[in-house]
Amino acid sequence: MDLFSAEFFTALLTIVFIDLILAGDNAIVIGLAARNLPKEQQKKAVIWGTVGAVGIRIIATLLVVQLLNVPWLNLVGGLLLIWIAYKLLVQDDSHDNVKAGNTLWQSIRTIIIADAAMGIDNVIAVAGAAHNNMVLVILGLIISVPIVVWGSTLFIKIINRFEWIVYVGSAVLAYTAAKMITHEKSFKEFFETNPVIYWSFVVVAIILTIAAGWFTNSRRQAARQKSSESH
Repeated sequence: MDLFSAEFFTALLTIVFIDLILAGDNAIVIGLAARNLPKEQQKKAVIWGTVGAVGIRIIATLLVVQLLNVPWLNLVGGLLLIWIAYKLLVQDDSHDNVKAGNTLWQSIRTIIIADAAMGIDNVIAVAGAAHNNMVLVILGLIISVPIVVWGSTLFIKIINRFEWIVYVGSAVLAYTAAKMITHEKSFKEFFETNPVIYWSFVVVAIILTIAAGWFTNSRRQAARQKSSESH
Protein backbone atom coordinates (compact mmCIF):
# COMPACT_ATOMS: atom_id res chain seq x y z
CA MET A 1 0.00 0.00 0.00
CA ASP A 2 1.08 3.61 -0.59
CA LEU A 3 2.60 5.43 2.34
CA PHE A 4 0.13 7.81 4.04
CA SER A 5 -2.70 6.81 1.72
CA ALA A 6 -6.28 6.33 2.97
CA GLU A 7 -5.62 2.60 3.13
CA PHE A 8 -2.45 3.23 5.13
CA PHE A 9 -4.23 5.38 7.74
CA THR A 10 -7.12 2.93 7.98
CA ALA A 11 -4.68 0.10 8.70
CA LEU A 12 -2.79 2.30 11.19
CA LEU A 13 -6.00 3.07 13.10
CA THR A 14 -6.80 -0.65 13.15
CA ILE A 15 -3.37 -1.48 14.59
CA VAL A 16 -3.62 1.22 17.27
CA PHE A 17 -7.10 -0.08 18.16
CA ILE A 18 -5.76 -3.64 18.53
CA ASP A 19 -2.84 -2.44 20.67
CA LEU A 20 -5.09 -0.39 22.94
CA ILE A 21 -7.59 -3.22 23.43
CA LEU A 22 -4.76 -5.40 24.70
CA ALA A 23 -3.09 -2.55 26.60
CA GLY A 24 -5.22 -3.24 29.67
CA ASP A 25 -3.59 -6.64 30.15
CA ASN A 26 -0.15 -5.16 29.59
CA ALA A 27 -0.82 -2.36 32.07
CA ILE A 28 -1.87 -4.93 34.67
CA VAL A 29 1.33 -6.93 34.15
CA ILE A 30 3.50 -3.81 34.38
CA GLY A 31 1.66 -2.61 37.47
CA LEU A 32 1.84 -5.99 39.21
CA ALA A 33 5.51 -6.51 38.40
CA ALA A 34 6.50 -3.09 39.76
CA ARG A 35 4.16 -2.89 42.75
CA ASN A 36 6.75 -4.03 45.32
CA LEU A 37 9.40 -1.54 44.28
CA PRO A 38 10.12 1.72 46.10
CA LYS A 39 8.34 4.62 44.39
CA GLU A 40 11.57 6.00 42.96
CA GLN A 41 12.23 2.62 41.28
CA GLN A 42 8.70 2.03 39.95
CA LYS A 43 8.97 4.62 37.16
CA LYS A 44 12.26 3.11 35.94
CA ALA A 45 10.75 -0.40 35.91
CA VAL A 46 7.74 0.84 33.95
CA ILE A 47 9.83 2.74 31.38
CA TRP A 48 12.55 0.14 30.80
CA GLY A 49 10.16 -2.79 31.04
CA THR A 50 7.95 -1.17 28.43
CA VAL A 51 10.93 -0.35 26.18
CA GLY A 52 12.09 -3.97 26.36
CA ALA A 53 8.58 -5.27 25.77
CA VAL A 54 8.12 -3.06 22.70
CA GLY A 55 11.48 -4.21 21.35
CA ILE A 56 10.45 -7.84 21.74
CA ARG A 57 7.07 -7.08 20.14
CA ILE A 58 8.70 -5.51 17.06
CA ILE A 59 11.12 -8.44 16.65
CA ALA A 60 8.29 -10.95 17.07
CA THR A 61 6.21 -9.17 14.45
CA LEU A 62 9.11 -9.26 12.00
CA LEU A 63 9.22 -13.03 12.52
CA VAL A 64 5.45 -13.50 12.50
CA VAL A 65 5.38 -15.48 9.24
CA GLN A 66 7.72 -18.07 10.74
CA LEU A 67 5.93 -17.95 14.09
CA LEU A 68 2.59 -18.72 12.47
CA ASN A 69 4.03 -21.96 11.15
CA VAL A 70 5.28 -23.13 14.55
CA PRO A 71 2.84 -25.66 16.04
CA TRP A 72 1.74 -25.40 19.68
CA LEU A 73 2.89 -21.76 19.94
CA ASN A 74 -0.32 -20.51 21.57
CA LEU A 75 -0.35 -23.47 23.95
CA VAL A 76 3.20 -22.79 25.18
CA GLY A 77 2.51 -19.06 25.49
CA GLY A 78 -0.71 -19.68 27.39
CA LEU A 79 0.92 -22.06 29.87
CA LEU A 80 3.76 -19.59 30.41
CA LEU A 81 1.27 -16.81 31.07
CA ILE A 82 -0.60 -18.91 33.65
CA TRP A 83 2.70 -19.48 35.47
CA ILE A 84 3.42 -15.73 35.37
CA ALA A 85 -0.08 -14.97 36.72
CA TYR A 86 0.59 -17.33 39.62
CA LYS A 87 4.07 -15.92 40.32
CA LEU A 88 2.79 -12.34 40.31
CA LEU A 89 0.10 -13.37 42.80
CA VAL A 90 2.47 -14.97 45.29
CA GLN A 91 5.52 -12.75 45.06
CA ASP A 92 6.98 -11.80 48.43
CA ASP A 93 6.13 -8.26 49.58
CA SER A 94 9.15 -8.04 51.87
CA HIS A 95 11.99 -5.72 50.87
CA ASP A 96 14.31 -6.70 53.73
CA ASN A 97 17.86 -7.38 52.58
CA VAL A 98 16.83 -7.04 48.93
CA LYS A 99 18.92 -4.66 46.84
CA ALA A 100 16.85 -2.17 44.85
CA GLY A 101 18.86 -2.89 41.69
CA ASN A 102 18.12 -6.61 41.79
CA THR A 103 14.44 -6.00 42.46
CA LEU A 104 14.27 -3.48 39.63
CA TRP A 105 15.83 -5.96 37.17
CA GLN A 106 13.44 -8.73 38.27
CA SER A 107 10.48 -6.41 37.66
CA ILE A 108 11.78 -5.39 34.23
CA ARG A 109 12.40 -9.04 33.31
CA THR A 110 8.89 -10.03 34.44
CA ILE A 111 7.32 -7.24 32.39
CA ILE A 112 9.23 -8.25 29.25
CA ILE A 113 8.52 -12.00 29.61
CA ALA A 114 4.84 -11.47 30.39
CA ASP A 115 4.36 -9.08 27.48
CA ALA A 116 6.10 -11.52 25.14
CA ALA A 117 3.75 -14.30 26.30
CA MET A 118 0.61 -12.17 25.98
CA GLY A 119 1.80 -10.52 22.79
CA ILE A 120 1.50 -13.64 20.60
CA ASP A 121 -2.13 -13.03 19.68
CA ASN A 122 -1.38 -9.31 19.42
CA VAL A 123 1.54 -9.86 17.04
CA ILE A 124 -0.51 -12.10 14.77
CA ALA A 125 -3.44 -9.63 14.72
CA VAL A 126 -1.22 -6.59 14.10
CA ALA A 127 0.75 -8.34 11.35
CA GLY A 128 -2.51 -9.22 9.61
CA ALA A 129 -3.78 -5.63 9.84
CA ALA A 130 -0.45 -4.23 8.65
CA HIS A 131 -0.24 -6.49 5.59
CA ASN A 132 3.46 -7.05 6.37
CA ASN A 133 4.12 -3.27 6.42
CA MET A 134 6.62 -2.78 9.25
CA VAL A 135 6.21 1.01 9.17
CA LEU A 136 2.60 0.51 10.21
CA VAL A 137 3.55 -1.87 13.01
CA ILE A 138 6.20 0.46 14.46
CA LEU A 139 3.99 3.57 14.17
CA GLY A 140 1.13 1.75 15.87
CA LEU A 141 3.35 0.74 18.78
CA ILE A 142 4.81 4.24 19.13
CA ILE A 143 1.29 5.70 19.38
CA SER A 144 0.09 3.02 21.82
CA VAL A 145 3.06 2.89 24.21
CA PRO A 146 2.42 6.18 26.07
CA ILE A 147 -1.11 5.02 26.89
CA VAL A 148 0.19 1.67 28.16
CA VAL A 149 2.78 3.40 30.34
CA TRP A 150 0.22 5.84 31.74
CA GLY A 151 -2.22 3.02 32.43
CA SER A 152 0.38 0.93 34.28
CA THR A 153 1.43 3.89 36.45
CA LEU A 154 -2.21 4.48 37.40
CA PHE A 155 -2.65 0.77 38.11
CA ILE A 156 0.32 0.78 40.53
CA LYS A 157 -1.36 3.53 42.55
CA ILE A 158 -4.64 1.61 42.64
CA ILE A 159 -2.92 -1.62 43.74
CA ASN A 160 -1.17 0.15 46.61
CA ARG A 161 -4.56 1.32 47.87
CA PHE A 162 -6.60 -1.82 47.17
CA GLU A 163 -4.46 -4.94 47.52
CA TRP A 164 -7.31 -7.30 46.54
CA ILE A 165 -6.96 -5.98 42.97
CA VAL A 166 -3.85 -8.17 42.66
CA TYR A 167 -6.18 -11.18 42.54
CA VAL A 168 -8.35 -9.49 39.91
CA GLY A 169 -5.23 -8.80 37.83
CA SER A 170 -4.11 -12.40 38.14
CA ALA A 171 -7.58 -13.55 37.04
CA VAL A 172 -7.35 -11.32 33.95
CA LEU A 173 -3.99 -12.87 33.06
CA ALA A 174 -5.37 -16.39 33.57
CA TYR A 175 -8.32 -15.51 31.33
CA THR A 176 -5.94 -14.23 28.64
CA ALA A 177 -3.87 -17.41 28.95
CA ALA A 178 -6.95 -19.63 28.61
CA LYS A 179 -7.99 -17.77 25.44
CA MET A 180 -4.52 -18.26 23.99
CA ILE A 181 -4.66 -22.01 24.65
CA THR A 182 -8.11 -22.35 23.08
CA HIS A 183 -6.85 -20.51 20.00
CA GLU A 184 -4.15 -23.11 19.42
CA LYS A 185 -4.78 -24.46 15.91
CA SER A 186 -5.10 -28.06 17.11
CA PHE A 187 -7.81 -27.11 19.65
CA LYS A 188 -9.49 -24.10 18.05
CA GLU A 189 -12.18 -25.94 16.09
CA PHE A 190 -13.04 -28.10 19.10
CA PHE A 191 -13.56 -25.12 21.41
CA GLU A 192 -15.38 -23.03 18.78
CA THR A 193 -17.96 -25.76 18.23
CA ASN A 194 -18.37 -26.40 21.98
CA PRO A 195 -18.99 -23.04 23.72
CA VAL A 196 -19.93 -24.74 27.01
CA ILE A 197 -16.61 -26.57 27.09
CA TYR A 198 -14.80 -23.37 26.07
CA TRP A 199 -16.23 -21.30 28.92
CA SER A 200 -15.83 -24.17 31.37
CA PHE A 201 -12.14 -24.37 30.48
CA VAL A 202 -11.71 -20.60 30.89
CA VAL A 203 -13.44 -20.58 34.29
CA VAL A 204 -11.45 -23.59 35.54
CA ALA A 205 -8.16 -21.98 34.44
CA ILE A 206 -9.03 -18.79 36.36
CA ILE A 207 -10.20 -20.64 39.48
CA LEU A 208 -7.15 -22.94 39.60
CA THR A 209 -4.72 -20.01 39.19
CA ILE A 210 -6.42 -17.93 41.91
CA ALA A 211 -6.76 -20.95 44.21
CA ALA A 212 -3.09 -21.89 43.80
CA GLY A 213 -2.02 -18.33 44.59
CA TRP A 214 -4.36 -18.03 47.58
CA PHE A 215 -3.23 -21.42 48.95
CA THR A 216 0.46 -20.50 48.62
CA ASN A 217 -0.11 -17.11 50.25
CA SER A 218 -2.09 -18.72 53.08
CA ARG A 219 0.71 -21.21 53.74
CA ARG A 220 3.32 -18.46 53.73
CA GLN A 221 1.27 -16.35 56.13
CA ALA A 222 0.75 -19.31 58.46
CA ALA A 223 4.49 -20.06 58.37
CA ARG A 224 5.31 -16.44 59.21
CA GLN A 225 2.86 -16.41 62.10
CA LYS A 226 4.26 -19.68 63.43
CA SER A 227 7.79 -18.30 63.15
CA SER A 228 6.90 -15.08 64.99
CA GLU A 229 5.11 -17.01 67.74
CA SER A 230 8.12 -19.29 68.24
CA HIS A 231 10.28 -16.20 68.81
